[in-house]
Amino acid sequence: MREHDRLFIGGEWAAPAGTGVIDVVSPHTEEVIGRVPEGTEGDIDAAVAAARRAFDEGPWPRMTPAERAEIVGRLSAIYAERQQEMADLVTAEMGSPIMFSVFGQAAIPQMVLQYYVDLAASYTWEEERQGMLGPVTVTQEPVGVVAAIVPWNVPQFTLMLKLAPALIAGCTVVAKPSPETPLDSYLLAEWIREAGIPEGVVNLVPAGREVGAYLVAHPDVDKVSFTGSTAAGRKIGAVCGEQLKRVTLELGGKSAAIILDDADLASTVEGFKLASLMNNGEACAAQTRILASRRRYDEVADALATMVSGLNVGDPADYGCEIGPLVARRQQERVENYIRIGQDEGAKLITGGLNRPHDRGWYVAPTVFGDVGNDMRIAREEIFGPVLVLIPYEDEADAVRIANDSDYGLGGSVWTSDVDHGVEVARRIRTGSCGVNMYTLDPNTPFGGYKNSGLGRELGPEGLHAYLEHKSIPHPAPAG
Repeated sequence: MREHDRLFIGGEWAAPAGTGVIDVVSPHTEEVIGRVPEGTEGDIDAAVAAARRAFDEGPWPRMTPAERAEIVGRLSAIYAERQQEMADLVTAEMGSPIMFSVFGQAAIPQMVLQYYVDLAASYTWEEERQGMLGPVTVTQEPVGVVAAIVPWNVPQFTLMLKLAPALIAGCTVVAKPSPETPLDSYLLAEWIREAGIPEGVVNLVPAGREVGAYLVAHPDVDKVSFTGSTAAGRKIGAVCGEQLKRVTLELGGKSAAIILDDADLASTVEGFKLASLMNNGEACAAQTRILASRRRYDEVADALATMVSGLNVGDPADYGCEIGPLVARRQQERVENYIRIGQDEGAKLITGGLNRPHDRGWYVAPTVFGDVGNDMRIAREEIFGPVLVLIPYEDEADAVRIANDSDYGLGGSVWTSDVDHGVEVARRIRTGSCGVNMYTLDPNTPFGGYKNSGLGRELGPEGLHAYLEHKSIPHPAPAG
């Protein structure tokens, strides 16, 4: 049981403005495992004021990038030493299988943090250009106070996509963790204090949707970075557009995995354990539309059924667990409703369904539907659980057409024995990323989506650009 009665504001553990609390419930045991204050609009006001002071008057934006990188590097070192503690905590609060948490919920966030520490040394922060009318100094400055709103599925990863580049850029941050997963942010706050990041530079206020909306619209916030649903992203984008506020939106997905006829089926299906079912399927980039040619369709269906029905579903803290519980009862009910929708639409239930694997905990049986048309709701809407749909295609052109026939454009993959040809096919998929014989995110490369999957990019140098403003300073040529 982890209990906290304060919020991290202004570099201190500050008393909350309200009396509400958030109970953190284990999705495995359905028991309360933690309790934190529920942030209010008053707490947001205090956090934004602290971030505003730190930006307008404090040392952080006035340090050199190397000086900021040295301090953030201390945070990265602490994180590296204590990754296991973070992995265990995220698994406990949201049900991610520990084998995934060790990598995706702890190691990768630390890698992102270290990537931006290292990038500070090689990034071109200022340059002299010879303009058409004379010399110009082009410099880059931090955008200001950043509101970072993160979801519950990969809370540390999505926070680091925002926090790491913002800190290196010289911004100050107010982060709003999801009410389902606030505990990991408290652990991170301890490390932030230990690293010596100046007061007010990072502020953490767990709260619900209404308070998040208040943070987005706050007049002293210069930029919003949000990861979450497309519906919420539209509302946030509208507010930021009205206020001409900078915004990055990483939203939903319905990614397609194209199995070409020359693919090795055994390794392909094994790869779907991560690409399609990572984090219990609670991942925006999960490859949940599986596209197989009619020539190999039955073979693929059998292989998928064997793999999915054999997954170890159970206690996420067990290193043998492959599928854990979903984050909340409402998410369990949502995914089960989509299974019903698939059955009502006439899709063939190949494996899984509505029989829950365990009596306690918010588990859903890993499920595969066959005979799915790309116009069905289960093929078009983000389910966010361990549910895969198998869609037949006629030829390669048809596969590309189906993959692109989506309101989303976040991820995707091509599975083939000819990697060069796989890359050619990947170029034709209208998504922000598309792997060949894998799906992974690299800290050095941009991540984001086309269409309803969002605006802007995170990771890579592109992720740093989002927290910087460009300034041009024309000046006379030096004498002589």
